[in-house]
Amino acid sequence: MARVAATPDRVAYRYPVPVDEHAADGTPGAEQWRPMTWGQAAERVQHIAAGLMSLGIEPEQRVGISCSTRIEWILADLGIMCAGAAVTAVYPSTNAEETAFILSDSGSRAIVVEDAKQLAKILGVLAETPELRSVVTIDGSKPEGDAASAAAAAGVEVLGLSELEERGAAHLKDHPDEVTDAVAGIKREQLATLIYTSGTTGRPKGVRLVHDCWSYQAAAQSSLGLTDDTDVQYLWLPLSHVFGKTLTSGHIQQGSVIAVDGRVDKIITNLPVVQPTYMAAAPRIFEKVYNGIASKARAEGGAKYKIFMWAAGVAREYAETAQKNQIATGARTVPFPLQAKHAVADKLVYAKIRDAFGGRLRACVSGSAALAPDINFFFSGVGVHILEGYGLSESSAGSTVNPGEGYRVGTVGRPLPGTEVRIAEDGEVLLRGPGVMRGYHNQPEKTAEVLESDGWFHTGDIGELDKDGFLRITDRKKDMFKTSGGKYVAPSEVEGRFKAVCPFVSNILVIGNGRNFCTALITLDEPAIMQWAGDNGQAGRSYAEVCTSPETHKLISGFVDELNGQLQRWQTVKKFTVLPRDLDIEHGELTPSLKVKRPVVERENAALIEAMYEGSREA
Repeated sequence: MARVAATPDRVAYRYPVPVDEHAADGTPGAEQWRPMTWGQAAERVQHIAAGLMSLGIEPEQRVGISCSTRIEWILADLGIMCAGAAVTAVYPSTNAEETAFILSDSGSRAIVVEDAKQLAKILGVLAETPELRSVVTIDGSKPEGDAASAAAAAGVEVLGLSELEERGAAHLKDHPDEVTDAVAGIKREQLATLIYTSGTTGRPKGVRLVHDCWSYQAAAQSSLGLTDDTDVQYLWLPLSHVFGKTLTSGHIQQGSVIAVDGRVDKIITNLPVVQPTYMAAAPRIFEKVYNGIASKARAEGGAKYKIFMWAAGVAREYAETAQKNQIATGARTVPFPLQAKHAVADKLVYAKIRDAFGGRLRACVSGSAALAPDINFFFSGVGVHILEGYGLSESSAGSTVNPGEGYRVGTVGRPLPGTEVRIAEDGEVLLRGPGVMRGYHNQPEKTAEVLESDGWFHTGDIGELDKDGFLRITDRKKDMFKTSGGKYVAPSEVEGRFKAVCPFVSNILVIGNGRNFCTALITLDEPAIMQWAGDNGQAGRSYAEVCTSPETHKLISGFVDELNGQLQRWQTVKKFTVLPRDLDIEHGELTPSLKVKRPVVERENAALIEAMYEGSREA
């Protein structure tokens, strides 16, 4: 409300809309980016809130959202909270069984869904969601035939979002102060959001985040000075994930512009159009961009490839030298000869990379998993500054982040103001602060396992703090393993190093718990490896055939050898298998935030893993 009162006519959001449905050749038609002011957004939010109230939604009752990242997700989220209710975030990719569990466990009374596909999924689980009474479809989809009969029999009303807003507008004519009063009545400790962990094992747990969590995140982000009201942020991250959600809180505090479009396949196209000054992303995006650049240079061969490799080395050297000097002296300086080489490389290579990001990008924030330092140093030297941060669903995302000018590659920065970090005796990272959850929904025993009575939250991550207060995460506590020879291995460290040396890798899983050596399952980035395959005698083969070919195994073997040259003997990967397809969410191998579900991948590929150890002597 304060933001709207302060800047009602300032643009708050930009979002794509089709200019025409299809081009003459049948391809999707042109799009344009439409602005929405804070005042326009507030009107729609009020109508959504009032519409939900007209459906009987009461304070702290849960209303789900199952939708990709788009402007309507944000408006629905704000509308639900302005009604005094709480949002149950559901990934649109979540299968029917897990969706039913989340809606039932949360006791959700209504849900906003994106389209007919999401509607069909919800109507298919009505028997498992007895408290659900209303379904709102963003695209206006309605059930037909048996589906309509099933909804009616269950007492579930289905209406379009525009209908909900019309009802809300009519409701406000008779109850003009109802939404304002509901907002005024919200308490700091009132439930705002239930985000279900996409955890790599077991049933998801509902993380209870109250209004004070989001208010704290907004204030803490603003105090860092990383962004201001002149910024344009490109938001494509899943809003069902805590990382995406917390960005919207900071945006309201800052009063800047968010360009919203969750279509990952549109990122490269959108960047030059949106021209963001700020963007947040998961490491996989930066890895894919790096792999794409390196693969294109390799395919061009000759002088261009040599120039790129030289420029990449200069970028890393420049960034590492600047960081070392800043730590030692406080000044981010480099010697003149290196400055000169960097200036030449900038004209030949770096400027084109920055242009691909829109040309105005001041900083990116990376979170949800570790980014390989070599990749980060590369982008830093190029002038695309990636500030790694750290947080969990249980801490409403942001707990630490690297400062804008003094960021340190290889760390996740310092704690946000108001957040405390300490390292337990066994190396586990503990957090305490206003952003920490108030517990797991309906699971007091699970809550007690991770949340101490004095507010310290056990993250499950292993890390260390340096003398300047920068946090470095070394691995997940449960992922670290010991070889049969008694040596500890942090798999994420090895995996990160491999991603930096191999431009074709998509995912890698290092294995070796209780074994006498380490092995790895590797998947390859399809565009990168198929381009290489076409240039190396494998044209016409399918992606699966290329991945499993002897030629590809030989190619990847060279990168594994390069990796092993950087590792201790017990960390080295003795054998590896390239899988015939990439890991994905649909097969349950990745979480919606693109984290690898190790137990699932190991279970699915148990025979391949055993084959790599066949004939070896277990100590």
